Amino acid sequence: MDQTLLILGDTNIQNREDPFSAFVNVRDMLTSADVLFGQLEGPLAEPSIDPARPDIPHKKGWRHSGAKVGPALKKAGYVGVSCASNVAYPASAAVASVKALDSAGILHCGVGETLAEAKKPAIIEKNGVRFGFLSYTSVFWPSNHAASANSPGCATIKAHAAYEPGPRALEMPGAEPITHTFADADELEAMRDDVRALRTKVDLVILSCHWGVSSKEEPVAYQREIARAAIDVGADMVFGHHPHVVQAGEIYQGKPIFYSLGNFAFDWDVMRGRHLDGLVLRCLIAGKKITEIELLPVRRNEHNDICVHSADTGAGKDILGRFEQLSRKLGDSIVLSRATHLRLEGM
Repeated sequence: MDQTLLILGDTNIQNREDPFSAFVNVRDMLTSADVLFGQLEGPLAEPSIDPARPDIPHKKGWRHSGAKVGPALKKAGYVGVSCASNVAYPASAAVASVKALDSAGILHCGVGETLAEAKKPAIIEKNGVRFGFLSYTSVFWPSNHAASANSPGCATIKAHAAYEPGPRALEMPGAEPITHTFADADELEAMRDDVRALRTKVDLVILSCHWGVSSKEEPVAYQREIARAAIDVGADMVFGHHPHVVQAGEIYQGKPIFYSLGNFAFDWDVMRGRHLDGLVLRCLIAGKKITEIELLPVRRNEHNDICVHSADTGAGKDILGRFEQLSRKLGDSIVLSRATHLRLEGM
């Protein structure tokens, strides 16, 4: 039996009397899916009411979303969410979010009371197909953030950066350096082990990765390293988030990688009026495989509510055109049809 899997980018709902109102314009799209999975970019921990004790001291103006968002996500159709991120902080907020998600009946991965819990996959069975999701962040703070064997937090794949003087450094003081990034060897291998283990239990393995540089349209090297390493050991798809803008996609070993889907519903005040665009992935599942992916362009409107746009005109055409342009920089593996709904070919 064919079915559809809908994958959403960063979801952050806050400061709404009715949290479900964030989805008022996309209800038909959400309810069309057999399985709906997205990135939760806003822990369901209760926001602080003490200005002297902000939710995240180093992130000005940030507020956690609160447990009341859980039922709204459930009503919208979310079956599962990935949770590892730079705002799943402090560790106590990550734990509170897990409890709220459990209470709402939404599966989750990427955070937990121990590293083993944070790395535990979300396994969703629908119409005879078992979907397995893993969640990691490469964007995190050095304390009270990454889970350990005996402490709560996020599942991580640490990345490193090295800086080389640019070709004009001697001539032009202050010229930007060349930045090299790479994944931590031990944490990369641990991720490979997670994928191998999950591969034996499910039909489809999907990685959700919080990574990259905020506002940057091009993926950095470690993103491609992680994605390809996951596919090499059995992942069927990798999708990313955190940059808040749409990044490129590519097909590697016949499997799709989307480096950033951009924002979906996003209410944080700092994001009002900026980084409005995103992509939603509608994946057709046939024979327990992803056989086709439809890219649905979305943009937040003047009320900050997310809307789906036609692929043929206006905002939708612009979003998909930019995605194509960025993807060509990585090669010619992504080919988008020119039908009303644009689809990935060559799966």
